[in-house]
Amino acid sequence: MDILAIAGLGLVSAIIALVLKQYKPEYGVFVSLMVGLVLFGILITQVMPVLQRMQDIASDANVPIEGVQVLLKALGICFVIQIAADSCRDAGEAAIASKVEFGGKVLILLSALPLFEKILGYISQIIKG
Repeated sequence: MDILAIAGLGLVSAIIALVLKQYKPEYGVFVSLMVGLVLFGILITQVMPVLQRMQDIASDANVPIEGVQVLLKALGICFVIQIAADSCRDAGEAAIASKVEFGGKVLILLSALPLFEKILGYISQIIKG
């Protein structure tokens, strides 16, 4: 799907949501949510080859795959959390959006914990000599 199709879908959806919000505000929120999910699904299929290529490059460079996996997982969490938080803001729930973003930060920290442990282990081995 090219950029014009994505932009067109976004603009048409925004107009539909705007019109619906005048008559039934709750329907406008649903349109925003559904378009966000559809676009996310479409873009995920487009990004998968890029992610696979990144893993191949890391493998060819003898970079431990754990580090790449943590990076890709954190990137995925960021994308999902951003969409969820923006959807909450669109619905007029800024406080919930902030809590969703905080939850995403905690999940990123938790996903990186094994990598931090490994790095600390390497440092400990270097210090011990």
